Amino acid sequence: MISLRSSVDLQPNRTEEITHKALSPLEKARQINLDPNTYGSFAEIGAGQEVAAFFFKAGGASNTVAKTMSAYDMTFSNAIYGAEESGRYVVESRLLKMLNKEYALLEQRLGIKMGFERCFFAFADTVTTINYAKTSQGHGWLGVRFQLKPQTAPNELIAHVRMYDNDTISQQQAIGIIGVNMIYACYHYYNDIDMLVKSLMDHLSPERIEIDMVRVSGPDFEHVDNRLLSLKLVQYGLTNAAIFNPDGKVMNPADVFYKKNVLVLRGRFRPMTNVNLDMLKRGYEQFSKEKDVKKENIEVIAELTIKDLSAAHGGQINYQDFLDRVDILCSVGCTVMISNYYEYYRLVSYLSQHTRSKIGIVLGVYNLLSVFDEKYYENLKGGILESFSTLFSRNVKMYLYPALKSDGKTLCTCENFELPSKSQEYLFKYLLANDKIEDIKEFDRSILGIFSDNVLQMIKEGRSGWEEMVPDNVARVIKEKCLFGYVPNEKETPTPKNTLSGLRINEITQELMGEAKPLNA
Repeated sequence: MISLRSSVDLQPNRTEEITHKALSPLEKARQINLDPNTYGSFAEIGAGQEVAAFFFKAGGASNTVAKTMSAYDMTFSNAIYGAEESGRYVVESRLLKMLNKEYALLEQRLGIKMGFERCFFAFADTVTTINYAKTSQGHGWLGVRFQLKPQTAPNELIAHVRMYDNDTISQQQAIGIIGVNMIYACYHYYNDIDMLVKSLMDHLSPERIEIDMVRVSGPDFEHVDNRLLSLKLVQYGLTNAAIFNPDGKVMNPADVFYKKNVLVLRGRFRPMTNVNLDMLKRGYEQFSKEKDVKKENIEVIAELTIKDLSAAHGGQINYQDFLDRVDILCSVGCTVMISNYYEYYRLVSYLSQHTRSKIGIVLGVYNLLSVFDEKYYENLKGGILESFSTLFSRNVKMYLYPALKSDGKTLCTCENFELPSKSQEYLFKYLLANDKIEDIKEFDRSILGIFSDNVLQMIKEGRSGWEEMVPDNVARVIKEKCLFGYVPNEKETPTPKNTLSGLRINEITQELMGEAKPLNA
């Protein structure tokens, strides 16, 4: 029997509480049924027809529901929507096929009769609930394709959920509620993205269901940046982590991490500097040489925590500052994760839910002090030992990037790293002896004096020279998009560097794997 929600990562650290007063699912369904402008179809696979059921129970469904169906049998489902190459059914590609098919049928069969006065919608979900033996966790894909005005191109709201109720009936009910919330949000909160996101969890709790991916698209959402939606999922406690790729596309974490060797670099990236890039490069080099790591299987992640995002703005998140940092990371090809996992043991617990392969964490040597700081583990009965049992009992290794001591000459490494108590020193030596912590051996000593705060200050003050402290792509994007308060100066010219710093992360890893040559060499 599996644990549906492990004890360490479990309750989202809500930065902002969801406080609006929500209508019940039946009340929402009734409002939609009484709206003479909406009309649509429901197609649900795997958890019954729980969403459509709310609209029938609310009364007035004949004004809203064109069709409901559940192609539960795999042969029927494939006959209607086509088979998936992966052979799986609870995948985004299946959901999109369902939406395409059902929305097209609405237009074909009812376009002339109703299309000039009604806004069509198609709701679809493909879900797997907890099995009888309770060895698998429920999850599902849900989507709405909808018009806000008749005879216009449709929009889409897509979400992926993970379910934590311990029985099938409760998970089915949760799917019904979130489906109603999605349809209601499409028509009532389309012009208020904050409310759209918050309302998805109306009458649900993080103990029951988690929304780890959401995106909107279409003509009425051209102004919406889905990376901000990912941030808001974490900020409002709908999930503890959200991910998007270098192109800004939000991703399902399970798809990103499944069977992957994950290498994580946490930072503020305000902005990303040559030190950050060297940490990733050198960390990748050592991680890829581990016996139980396959180079072609490594997923490199740049992680931003909510705490770090809000630290520079008095505890509040500046969305433009967030997007500036993300633009920088995307410019060098990073997959970005936003999380509530300030403690590393919670980060490892989360990643271990999605992969059993080895996990690597790259961090500056002085950041190890926070790992050993016992104030972060006061909520755990076993204190630091309990956290370390989660952090290091799994297949995890930390790679420590050296730093200069206060004299500006002496290097701080594992050999001379000092901890506040003798007992922690013994614990540290144990981790070293068991190959859980390792120094990054090859590094660029000439850049150790670069600090992101200094670079940021130089950018804001219009001083030259900061370009040499950041990767070429980062300097270019900062200037092109005027990020971090940069003001164009015609006299400034970036200095090209004949190094890997002009490449994107995937090109750097290919170079280290011997599969590509530096583009600027």
